[in-house]
Amino acid sequence: MELRGAGTSSIKALVMMGSDSDLEIMRECIVTLEAFGVAHEVVVASAHRSLHRVISTVREAEEQGVKVIIAAAGGAAHLAGVVAGMTVVPVIGVPCGNSPLSGVDALYSTVQMPPGIPVACVGVNASKNAGLLAIGILAQMDPVLHRALVDYRAGLAQEVEEKHERVTKALRG
Repeated sequence: MELRGAGTSSIKALVMMGSDSDLEIMRECIVTLEAFGVAHEVVVASAHRSLHRVISTVREAEEQGVKVIIAAAGGAAHLAGVVAGMTVVPVIGVPCGNSPLSGVDALYSTVQMPPGIPVACVGVNASKNAGLLAIGILAQMDPVLHRALVDYRAGLAQEVEEKHERVTKALRG
């Protein structure tokens, strides 16, 4: 596996996409992982068109110590479920909205997994949230990453306070 964004930890994530057309959707996830210094690999592998590649990628990921997998796909969106069926590593599905049904088909395919093999699911095209959820999982094993996530969340709260102040000031005229 060729890792990107090698950070302060040996903990790794795998980002899988069913097609290269998913890259623009997944870019926010990749940027988020890189911003937090999470080592990761990005792979294109289709549950339908390259099943052997999916199988070998997941096996290699487990051997390399990957602790979370993010799987994005549109249409029938079977990638996350197929991956989850092959590993006990947590899998986060990202339904991609680049299908004729604008991602509703991918959302249902990802979120409605049968009992026994869970897949976490974020919203349609919500790859940034997938990255943040992966970071939250990884942060349970890495105190430096945990602190970075706590600081990130505090920054979000500060932004809300600043917006509140701007609105309050604007209303006072």
